[in-house]
Amino acid sequence: MSSKVDDEHVTSCTDELNNVHITRTEVVDICANCGKDGGNGLKACTACKLVKYCNRDCQIAHRSKHKKACRKRAAEIRDEELFKQPPPKVDCPICLLPLPLLISASISLIIERKSPFCRAPAPYSIEEFNERLQKRVEVGDAWAINMLGCNYREGEDGFPQDYDKALELYVRAGGLGCAEAYCDVGYAYENGRGVEIDEKKSNHYYKLAAVGGNIEARYNLGLDEMKDGNMDRALKHYMIAAEDGDDISLKKIQELYTNGLATKDDYAKALRAYQAYLVEIKSTQRDKAAAASAKYCYY
Repeated sequence: MSSKVDDEHVTSCTDELNNVHITRTEVVDICANCGKDGGNGLKACTACKLVKYCNRDCQIAHRSKHKKACRKRAAEIRDEELFKQPPPKVDCPICLLPLPLLISASISLIIERKSPFCRAPAPYSIEEFNERLQKRVEVGDAWAINMLGCNYREGEDGFPQDYDKALELYVRAGGLGCAEAYCDVGYAYENGRGVEIDEKKSNHYYKLAAVGGNIEARYNLGLDEMKDGNMDRALKHYMIAAEDGDDISLKKIQELYTNGLATKDDYAKALRAYQAYLVEIKSTQRDKAAAASAKYCYY
């Protein structure tokens, strides 16, 4: 079965991942190829930000000399973004349950006190639920788009199973800020769910999801690094996930420590961070809200 996600989207997402929150390195305003003083008219190399050029011709002419340093710095920039602790999760001010990260459409509705999660009564049927879901999809709600993708992937709640449609919706939701959707794309490529198995694409989408704060994708990246023998990088992923409340990643760090692949201080730091997370999210009101949410299907 063919996929509607092509290499152009992977390239654009790579650019997105490379250029978020990058601090430009201080560079002199001369062309790295011809030495011309171009003032503010020079353009920095988009990959590494280390050098500037008069124009594309100068950049092409200098490529062979610059390539090694450029790749090294570009990789450092990607790692700086990848291994940064994601922003804290936001709670709904009405029901106190955590909101999905970076879903601006849903959050704006919460701020306007028109929460689609809290203010509407539970739907009486799947048909009513799907009608509400479609309305949220039509206004660009990333969470709803991702959920619709899950329905198509599994063929549930009255939707036919359609992997191509699911993948299309996941990519759309990911572009709107739903990290979970990018994780689902990574899972599809890792396991061949409707697409050919592609480890490179799977890893790429897991990275996008991890940067967005998805701990499942972060854990999967840790597994990939362990498989490749990169224990230091695996440990970094597990540490970030444990600090964000992932007990499975904490157990992985314990496993690394037991096998002599992580230090006692590493495990102690992870344990403290995980316990601090549990203390931070603990509240009677939150527990009651979570219990109520488990009984009813709200949207």
